[in-house]
Amino acid sequence: DYGHISEEDKGFGPIFEEQPINTIYPEESPEGKVSLNCRARASPFPVYKWRMNNGDIDLTSDRYSMVGGNLVINNPDKQKDAGIYYCLASNNYGMVRSTEATLSFGYLDPFPPEERPEVRVKEGKGMVLLCDPPYHFPDDLSYRWLLNEFPVFITMDKRRFVSQTNGNLYIANVEASDKGNYSCFVSSPSITKSVFSKFIPLIPLPERTTKPYPADIVVQFKDIYALMGQNVTLECFALGNPVPDIRWRKVLEPMPSTAEISTSGAVLKIFNIQLEDEGTYECEAENNRGKDKHQARIYVQAFPEWVEHINDTEVDIGSDLYWPCVATGKPIPTIRWLKNGYAYHKGELRLYDVTFENAGMYQCIAENTHGTIYANAELKILALAPTFEMNPMKKKILAAKGGRVIIECKPKAAPKPKFSWSKGTEWLVNSSRILIWEDGSLEINNITRNDGGIYTCFAENNRGRANNTGTLVITDPTRIILAPINADITVGENATMQCAASFDPALDLTFIWSFNGYVIDFNKENIHYQRNFMLDSNGELLIRNAQLKHAGRYTCTAQTIVDNSSASADLVVRGPPGPPGGLRIEDIRATSVALTWSRGSDNHSPISKYTIQTKTILSDDWKDAKTDPPIIEGNMEAARAVDLIPWMEYEFRVVATNTLGIGEPSIPSNKIKTDGAAPNVAPSDVGGGGGSNRELTITWVPLSREYHYGNNFGYIVAFKPFDGEEWKKVTVTNPDTGRYVHKDETMRPSTAFQVKVKAFNNKGDGPYSLTAVINSAQDAPSEAPTEVGVKVLSSSEISVHWEHVVEKIVESYQIRYWAAHDKEAAAHRVQVTSQEYSARLENLLPDTQYFVEVRACNSAGCGPPSDMIETFTKKAPPSQPPRIISSIRSGSRYIITWDHVVALSNESTVTGYKVLYRPDGQHDGKLYSTHKHSIEVPIPRDGEYVVEVRAHSDGGDGVVSQVKISGKPGI
Repeated sequence: DYGHISEEDKGFGPIFEEQPINTIYPEESPEGKVSLNCRARASPFPVYKWRMNNGDIDLTSDRYSMVGGNLVINNPDKQKDAGIYYCLASNNYGMVRSTEATLSFGYLDPFPPEERPEVRVKEGKGMVLLCDPPYHFPDDLSYRWLLNEFPVFITMDKRRFVSQTNGNLYIANVEASDKGNYSCFVSSPSITKSVFSKFIPLIPLPERTTKPYPADIVVQFKDIYALMGQNVTLECFALGNPVPDIRWRKVLEPMPSTAEISTSGAVLKIFNIQLEDEGTYECEAENNRGKDKHQARIYVQAFPEWVEHINDTEVDIGSDLYWPCVATGKPIPTIRWLKNGYAYHKGELRLYDVTFENAGMYQCIAENTHGTIYANAELKILALAPTFEMNPMKKKILAAKGGRVIIECKPKAAPKPKFSWSKGTEWLVNSSRILIWEDGSLEINNITRNDGGIYTCFAENNRGRANNTGTLVITDPTRIILAPINADITVGENATMQCAASFDPALDLTFIWSFNGYVIDFNKENIHYQRNFMLDSNGELLIRNAQLKHAGRYTCTAQTIVDNSSASADLVVRGPPGPPGGLRIEDIRATSVALTWSRGSDNHSPISKYTIQTKTILSDDWKDAKTDPPIIEGNMEAARAVDLIPWMEYEFRVVATNTLGIGEPSIPSNKIKTDGAAPNVAPSDVGGGGGSNRELTITWVPLSREYHYGNNFGYIVAFKPFDGEEWKKVTVTNPDTGRYVHKDETMRPSTAFQVKVKAFNNKGDGPYSLTAVINSAQDAPSEAPTEVGVKVLSSSEISVHWEHVVEKIVESYQIRYWAAHDKEAAAHRVQVTSQEYSARLENLLPDTQYFVEVRACNSAGCGPPSDMIETFTKKAPPSQPPRIISSIRSGSRYIITWDHVVALSNESTVTGYKVLYRPDGQHDGKLYSTHKHSIEVPIPRDGEYVVEVRAHSDGGDGVVSQVKISGKPGI
């Protein structure tokens, strides 16, 4: 039995902080125990009990132990311990029951030991390898397939699919590469165990030509019930040759925004599914031999969720209690109640004339087929005599003469007390001026000076009585004596709103300004709003640089802690017009459109005119449009924009103007495209000439997009011999090109042609350009250069020279060269002008045979080659750097000495040495040549110098050695 609560009692009943959850214990677990958790906060501390399948658990048994409120089961046994558990926590205020938790035992048996038979399939046919998983619990397996050995897993693609519903491996059409041994690999995340089947040999049977097969859906998703908020997976896979493509849709509705389709297309995942995602889903598989469809429905339901739940409540003894407890869900949850852990009531709970017997711990339970939720609360029954200790009356109450006052009287009492009032020794009764409220408060209206004095409130119930006293002091009323007056200004001007008040001198007065009902925060809005603090008892408001948004009603409130008084005035701000609205575009033609709009606010100054503005892809700026009529009067709400570009995307907006300025533009219209028209501009800079042999090259500047005027834009190129009669015409369909090359083997070289170009589109042709005269390409040279010679300069360079050909049409010479070990097709080319008689070939390989030839060239091509010249580059220069032995200072000079460099067999013989004497940090200096192994150089006058030494040979200069020398003594 649970006792009632006195007012001094600070204890409370159990409140769960941790409750048991559904637990899966692996049958093969080495732990040997399982724990179900239960923890509650209570004062005094709670006592815990556990029940299983509605029967009490014998906690004296060795199989069970308690750690705090947690139940530990030692050596769990499936036969004895699988079931539904809940915990009970109680103290002298009541008992609560935890949520129910299921303890189940997880297992995953091994696959049978029998060998699996081999599978033979013709190449091109579809097939399935069955997984047939062993007995298991729970049913949350994941599947993969091994190929030949662990850990080589099959990767899923458009041709291969592993179903996570049954574990089977599906191959849309078998290929020779599929040959191998396959094993189904099954994992249980709940018990962290995996097993795999015996290997299945798959033998593809070769076919001369693989037969095509139509799409055939073999993995089909079923109707499913999903819980709101869950992630839902649908599988769909088809056999077929070629591999079918898979497409998903939601029948008659758009796909959920959270839907994702796997790369292969076989899996549709809907994340965080919602009620509106319920419906029929379809997958369609298709290849070039046929298609197949499958449909099924997703039903979305919902776990119970609280709309309104119970909280800890205190009620007076003898009163009534309606304790609302409402939940939503799909299906709609039912409501039942527990009191102190035991079944108490179903549905709505109402208690009448409560007694101490009603005190205790209550639990409201909402449940549907998907689950259960609990709301726990403690009900305390209060019973005490009236007391003002917790909430005494105010000792001093201020009220303004002529006003109204409410003196509160709120003692703590249960049951609710009856109230009476006295002023001094006079008992008060309800009248036209005085009213005693049901909650005990005293209201006095039309206060006079005589109402001041001492007031006492008396409260009484069946447990006792109490009274409390306060003094009512009457003050002078607050009155606005200088009210704000209406003002009319223009944007940017200042306005002043006056406000002054009379008030009781014993009180402090403050002024509060509000704008359209919202209090002005002078700290935040100090740019436009300022107070005049120079005047006593004055709340004058200054509005600086007023904008249109500052127009409206301003209210001044003079306020003391006792009463307040308010007065209002309107501010009119005149300014440029507001934005026009309702812009519509109609009657769209090639160069004009009709616009209609509705007038916006004129902001107290009549609209004098409207301007139409346009924007296109040609510019980010808005530009004024030409209109009909040219001037749009302020009383008009329609006009035409004219001289537009045909077949161009436009946005439009309208701007109003009055004597105070240009207003805000309207919201831009939707983009529209004007109708097309035939081009009216001809291409410019028509010319050309040159090119390869037997070619006529015609060029022009392409028209920019704004002059296309329509779809299928292109050019018509017309040309004829200068004295010819008939124009030949060619169509060029690329709108961005500015070049056409006409090839004709019968065309004579360097012949004058007349050419002209015009644009066209799907609406017609534009005008031709001016006619230009150009020449066809000249012939390529017919002579070969003579007297070709070669001079070998080093291991990597040669110089080639030749005699010019006699023909005047030569524009350049081309030198081709290639190493003997390369093919002629890999030849390098060097081009020089027709004025050159020689060319230098660099970066050649050392000690290598090269072939060289020369041709004369012009824009039409190159002529015949010269006689081919054979030459050898010299051996490479020595690769060994000179080893500097010493650098000795001798008087005013340094003597630098080095070892002789001996060339290798594949290197050029050393013929001498080059010595570069240069300041450190610079590239240039003085170059010496010597056949000796030493050299004398002057001592540097300032700073450091570098002496570089390298061997010289017919093949070039060798690798550098260097030494630094300094002019400072002793270094």
